[in-house]
Amino acid sequence: MIRRLDHEEERKLLSTRRIARLGCVINGEPYVVPVNYIFDGEYAYVHSLPGRKITALRAHPRACLQVDLIEDTCHWQSVLAFGDFEEIHDPTERAYYLGKLLARYPLLTPVESAMAEDAEPPSIILFRIRIDKICGISES
Repeated sequence: MIRRLDHEEERKLLSTRRIARLGCVINGEPYVVPVNYIFDGEYAYVHSLPGRKITALRAHPRACLQVDLIEDTCHWQSVLAFGDFEEIHDPTERAYYLGKLLARYPLLTPVESAMAEDAEPPSIILFRIRIDKICGISES
């Protein structure tokens, strides 16, 4: 039976999952990509290299994250979290949240790998989604 998750269940799912699908709009089309993130109860923090998602989010800062926990076709939970994109430029804040991301994902290397391949490394973009709406459902 499908049911709505309560507020606590929604936040727990967002806090404990490791991969979300980030949804945004680019050139009038939906664009969805997987991202590693951390959630602190108000914001979801993500880092990235410059590219399509950053271009899209800068042009249209409204975004959503979708996370789920799937045991099988009859036992799963799914949450959509909606909010606004904000880049983090403050050096102290950047260092703190990049440290938290790398502590949670010590093997997270796509950004570092790309930097090693470039003669001139691109800037790492740290951003957050300020979550203002969450809705979740479950099948059990």
